[in-house]
This record gives sequence, structure tokens and C-alpha cells, in this order.
Amino acid sequence: MAKIIYTHTDEAPLLATYSFLPIVSAYAAKAGVEVETRDISVAARILAQFGLADDALAELGELATTPEANIIKLPNISASIPQLKAAIAELQAQGFDIPDYPENADTPEAAEIRAKYDKIKGSAVNPVLREGNSDRRAPASVKNYAKAHPHRMGAWKSDSKTNVATMGEHDFKANEKSVTLPADDTLQIVHTSEGGEKKVLKEGLKVLEGEVIDASVLEVAALNVFLRNAIAKAKAEGVLFSAHLKATMMKVSDPIIFGHVVKAYFADVFEKYGDDLAAAGLSANDGLGTILPGLDKLPNGAEIKAAFEKALAEGPALAMVDSDKGITNLHVPSDVIIDASMPAMIRSGGIMWNSEGKEQDTLAVIPDSSYAGVYQVVIDDCRRNGALDPSTMGTVPNVGLMAKAAEEYGSHDKTFEIPTAGTVEVINSAGEVLLSHDVAAGDIWRACQTKDASIRDWVKLAVTRARASATPAVFWLDEARAHDAQLIAKVTTYLADHDTDGLEIKILSPELATAYTMERLRKGEDTISVTGNVLRDYNTDLFPILELGTSAKMLSVVPLMNGGGLFETGAGGSAPKHVQQLVAENYLRWDSLGEFFALVPSFELYAEQSGKDGAKVLAATLDKATEAFLNNDRSPGRKLGTIDNRGSHFYLALYWAQELANQTDDAELAAAFKPLAEKLAAEEETIVAELLAVQGKPADIGGYFRPDAEKTEKVMRPSETFNSALATL
Repeated sequence: MAKIIYTHTDEAPLLATYSFLPIVSAYAAKAGVEVETRDISVAARILAQFGLADDALAELGELATTPEANIIKLPNISASIPQLKAAIAELQAQGFDIPDYPENADTPEAAEIRAKYDKIKGSAVNPVLREGNSDRRAPASVKNYAKAHPHRMGAWKSDSKTNVATMGEHDFKANEKSVTLPADDTLQIVHTSEGGEKKVLKEGLKVLEGEVIDASVLEVAALNVFLRNAIAKAKAEGVLFSAHLKATMMKVSDPIIFGHVVKAYFADVFEKYGDDLAAAGLSANDGLGTILPGLDKLPNGAEIKAAFEKALAEGPALAMVDSDKGITNLHVPSDVIIDASMPAMIRSGGIMWNSEGKEQDTLAVIPDSSYAGVYQVVIDDCRRNGALDPSTMGTVPNVGLMAKAAEEYGSHDKTFEIPTAGTVEVINSAGEVLLSHDVAAGDIWRACQTKDASIRDWVKLAVTRARASATPAVFWLDEARAHDAQLIAKVTTYLADHDTDGLEIKILSPELATAYTMERLRKGEDTISVTGNVLRDYNTDLFPILELGTSAKMLSVVPLMNGGGLFETGAGGSAPKHVQQLVAENYLRWDSLGEFFALVPSFELYAEQSGKDGAKVLAATLDKATEAFLNNDRSPGRKLGTIDNRGSHFYLALYWAQELANQTDDAELAAAFKPLAEKLAAEEETIVAELLAVQGKPADIGGYFRPDAEKTEKVMRPSETFNSALATL
């Protein structure tokens, strides 16, 4: 039986769901469309691991492999260790009997607990649900709105000192090796120490014929030399030092790299007090936000704190996440997610904020060079030509390779911090070594898989989108990189399976693709970026943030490989700040526009799955209502006294009811919504007044990671007039 599954996730998107989902459910029910929910929040996933809640993520993972899948997926926390620990503490305080996160898994029991928590870290949700490749683009209504109402772009100076610093050698890109499997096989990953001791890091690794297997290692000795040089360079040039990583998405590699950045910046502190910090369970990987408060428990805590302050005073100025609160770029790993932080810096004119709350050029430190050059090309272009103009620039849709966990670098069980020097080998069932690396203690070694079927589907989707939009499509692949060389061979082969006559399809390295795309953007021309998984993440934030001011307004469709669809509702890097503002001021600035967009193709798919024409009507009228919503500028305001997320939902409901009442395709639906449309229009002033009246006072939602449902519903649905009108349906 057809149904739409709406996910409960985390932070601001979860709060918004308490306001918006009642509208969706009420309208859908009138057309006979069934909407159900599943909780895949980080709290629910923790509870599921310990048998205290249903494993909704596993259920949806199975559903995503079937033609019946129709899933609306809101942004979720890509849990870093500090976030995970905070969620555990909150659940324990709410009475749930779950264990602490074990810092050292040195007993079988601790190892078992750690393994359960490891399943929750990082972007754990995405590989499970993404049984298809990604099709992300700005809807025409959003692009037209951005052109008519361009967001502010910071001015770029021709003498800006902002640049990217990256390793370029001894990193994942430089050390990558790749092979395409000639037949189905079972592999193992083995570490052999210099003394000849063998340890199987991973066994029973199932691979399929045609699958691309990669392995690489980031050499930590070279990383530390690079970081010392970058710190010295930032100091010498008088620019801010800022780190940019995927330190929550890549739950093994980048959090460790983040820790090395912290230790490099505070080298003297860790050299003198490192043992004291380690004994107290204070890890550089968790950042200053965990270390500094923890010093209060140490007998020499004041002395260590003074050493940190001295290092801050003498080192290069650190970029700030929140200068008013003293939160630096090295406080919390989830604050330095490259996808959001680099585009925001570029949009602002190449500046970040210093400790005095003033703008300053920055050295953006991106250790692995795989995609760092993309940002340098954009920076150089803006320094040379000035900021992009949202009122005239083109658009950059993305077709992203991600089906069946393609290219899941660092966020899975095939990434390891190497304990001792030796070699790491990928060995097939015949005992042959497919890939091998010499490693040193502390190096970060990783492997990943990309299935042939995923690549075939990716190429097909790229051709389909290029044809549908009459837009050039560029595969961002570098023949000098081992993995990309394997993909180029496959892409070239599979393009021949499709009619590409009249289409402009290119294969360019990421740097050349960026330059080509930027040149077209400035002319107002559109270009499809066809990329692997990580670049999909980067590009679907970089270009939308420059074009639209945010990536939350993108239409994100995942046509699942076995039929069905996954509809993602846009990212939200500022979601934590939105929650904090709601709790402090009862004002939620989160914009649910991505949900409005996602629902349209979801209703259309439901109509195909069920044969119910009413779902088509819901889709068509919601599309028109969203355009009215944009034209009337009903997105949440920026300050108290304007409509927030809840007010924006009211206006969407009003416009949607009016479109349903006025449409002629379904007389029964028109009759059902006419009284509601009239009621909402007549009571607009009263409803808005009720929504505004609650602002300015603290709000109690009973929890951050697992808010109390009753309290949260009360906070998020404060207009009795609106609630009563909706109930009449």
C-alpha cells in the first residue's frame, strides 16, 4: 500500500516538523494520501541500538530498496563525538538506561558498547537511505526569486590575502590506489607490523564484478609538518587561521585530523600537559569546547588554561565561530564543516571574524588536497573579478554519485588510525594483494567501494538531466587521481550506451571544471556539475549559497535504483543556533522551504504508486502555493516581531488552501478546501497576532536531542485560531 514516510530528525528541522506536519497530514488526508512518520533522530538511533526504541533507520533502509519507497528526509545531525556524548547525557537524564560513551574500548564489554555508538556517528543515516544517485537543483521559482531579490554578497578586494593551504603530497589524494574488480570476490584488509605481526582490520568484505575499490593513507608526520608551516604562514601574513574539514560526516578520518590541527596550534601546551589532558579524558579530537571546561576538574587546571590562553595570544589569530562567546574555529569539530564554512567565507568576500568581532582575511586550511583546489579557484576568480551577482548569475545543478554508499570516504568501517608502522594490504580470496601501502604509527588509512551499478545509474541520470534541461554537463574527474582514472574509463564506456547527440558533455579535473563553471556563471549560463559523493556535498552547498544565499532552498530528489524515491529537504548548518534562539526567545528562524519543494515530487510519485489523482492535485497546488509564498516574501524574518517558521507555515497553508479551492481538476477537493481558504483569509490578522504574541519569552521544549513531544507541540502550534481552523478538515 502506498504511503509517504515523513522523518523526524534533529534540531531546528525537527521543531519545524511539529508545526508543519499537522498541515501536511490534514491536507493529504482529504485527498486520500497516507502519511506516516519514522523517528531517525540521533536520540532515536541511540535508543534503538540498546533495544529501547524501534530501529526506524533499518526499516527505512529496507524500504529504500523497493519500488514502494516514498520517503521525505529532513536534515539530521551528522553526530560528532561531542554531540553524541551530549545526546547520551540528555537521554540518561530523561531516565533511559544507556551506558556512557567509552573513551577507551579496552574490554570486550566496552568494545561492544563502542561498536554500537560507532554506528550512530557521522552521516550514518545517508548511506542507509541513499539507494539512488542525487539530483539537486534550484527550482525555477527560487532562482527567479533570488534574481529579483538578490541576497547580500560581501565585496572582494583585489589585494585580499585569503587563500587555501593544502598538503598536495603525502595525503589521501597523492597516496590513492585504485582497482576495478574483474569478478565477484570477498576481500580482507590486513595490517602487518614491521615485526611481522599480522592483524586483520576487516574481513568478509563482499565486492561485486566491476566494482571500484580504493585505498589511501594520509601520512601524519607530513600532516604535522604541513600544519606547523600553515600556522607560521598565517602568523607571518597577518591573516586568520581557520580549519575546514568534514569532521562530523567522516566519522573516523577528519575528527582525527581536526585533533591534529588542535594539537599543532597548541603544540607547546600538548607537549607539556598532554599526558595530564589524556589522563582526564580530554581529547584534542573533541576541540577546545570540551577541553577548556574540563580543566576545572584538574589540580593544575588553572595552569593549563593559562597555557592555552598564552598560545592563543602568541599564535596567529584564530577565525571565530562566535566572537561574542569566544567560540573559536577550534572549539567544536561540527562547527568547521567545510561544506558550509567555505561557501559562507567566499560569499562574505573572503573574510571571517576575528576575536574582536571584526572582519579579516584568512588562511583556509584544508589538509587533504583532493578537492581543496576547487575553493582556491573560486577565491582566485572572485579576487580577480569581484563577487558574483545573484541577480544575473547562472545556476549549477548537481548530479551526484552516492547510490549504495558510493565513495563513502572515512564515514564507515574501512578507515583506521594505524597503531604501529608496517604495511596495510587489501587482499582477495586467492591471497593476492590488490592494494598496498607502507604506513607509520598514527597514519590514517582508508578504503572505499563504488559499485558498478551505481556508476551506470549516475551516467544515465547525468545524460537524462542534460537532455531535459538542455544544459552542458561536466564530469568533475581528474585523470591524474587513481580513483577518478577508474571512473573515467567507466564513464566513457557507459556514455556510449546513451543518445548524447546534441548534448555538451565534458570530463574535466575539479579545478578546470570549477574555472569553466565560474566563467559560465558570470555570463548567466547554467552548468550541471556531475560529481562523486564528496564533491556532491561540497558543490550542493558552494553554488547554492552563492546563488541563493542558502542551500536549504534546493530541490533534492534521489530517484532510487529499484524504483521509488527519496526526497531530501535541504541542509541547515545554522540549525543549532536556531534551536538556541527558540529556547531563549520563542522564535524559530528555520526556513522549511526545502520541505515544500520535496513534497511536490513526493505527491507526484504517490499518485503514480497509488493511482490516486488527488495526490497529483496536491502536488500541482502546492507548487503554485510555494510560488505565491516566495512572491509574497513569507519566509521567516530575521528578528523578533516578524513572522518566524510557524508564521511561514500558516501562509503556506493559506495559499495552498486557496489554490486547492480554486483548482478545477477535482471538484470534491475544491469544495472541501473552500471553507478553510475563506476561514484562514478572514482570520489572517488574528492568527498572525497569536503567533507574534508568544515571541520574546523563553520556550520550554523539554530537551535538545529528544524534546518532549507535548511541550514542543504546544510551543510550535501556539495559534488556537489556526489549529481550530485546521481541525475542521
